[in-house]
Amino acid sequence: MGSQFLIGLRDKKKIMGMRCPTCNRVYVPARSACKDCFGQLSEWVEVSDKGTLLTYTICNQPNRVQPTALPIVYGIIQLDGADTGFVHMLGEVEPEQLRIGMRVQAVFKEKRDASILDIKYFKPLA
Repeated sequence: MGSQFLIGLRDKKKIMGMRCPTCNRVYVPARSACKDCFGQLSEWVEVSDKGTLLTYTICNQPNRVQPTALPIVYGIIQLDGADTGFVHMLGEVEPEQLRIGMRVQAVFKEKRDASILDIKYFKPLA
């Protein structure tokens, strides 16, 4: 299930979600069943690489998985076309500039390898 999501990131710079056939809720990242109606999810849909920042946190501890300068800012982003929040790093923004509700866009790595980290971070839309 997750492989199609990761292949979309790697090969096409596209973010894929899964739509519930019963209630039409779109999940990103993909999962096997709808949390609301328990419908089995099987339909892949492309969602936007743009979304709205729902909340964020500022972390002052190093991250061994994705080393970066401190502080590290993580956000929950609701991508356009999705009904769920997607957790990822935020970049190209100072922590004091962050606002809940701000619009953000995914920045993809140049060299991608079918990992969630193919999205380098989300940056504010100008």
